[in-house]
Amino acid sequence: MISRSDKSYIVAVSLSGIFGYFGIQHFYLGRYIEGCIDILLTIGWIYYFVVGQPLIAIIYLGIDLIHTLITTVLLLTGSFKDGKGRTVCYPGQTTK
Repeated sequence: MISRSDKSYIVAVSLSGIFGYFGIQHFYLGRYIEGCIDILLTIGWIYYFVVGQPLIAIIYLGIDLIHTLITTVLLLTGSFKDGKGRTVCYPGQTTK
């Protein structure tokens, strides 16, 4: 049986789609370590672009993009868990 999260699916997906690079959705869902990792990745790629090391910046940006994409897809499919291990269910998702 799926334990349903009390967090809003719409809010989580919106935060992931709009602010995914910053990890805001992770903080909303109580996954603070992942949120901090996203913030550090964002700071990293911005820093390396500013100091003129675009290759390292692109690597950081790519990792951040892949992580955000995976998180968003998992949220959209109703497979992502909040910080308490409960599934963030999409509207109408059945629990078994």
